[in-house]
Amino acid sequence: MNATELRQKTADELRTELDSLQLQQFKLRMAKATGQLAKSHQVGQVRKDIARIKTVLTEKQGG
Repeated sequence: MNATELRQKTADELRTELDSLQLQQFKLRMAKATGQLAKSHQVGQVRKDIARIKTVLTEKQGG
């Protein structure tokens, strides 16, 4: 997911995507804490995707 794709979405779509990514981040953190996480690189990818969405939302709000 890149910023160009995100800028084409509406604010509501971005908020929905943000909610799902935050849920996924929570599940990955729990899997990591219990030692069940096989693909540890996913944690960083999800964090960066969340940051990208938050940045685009801030831009759309009038930044």
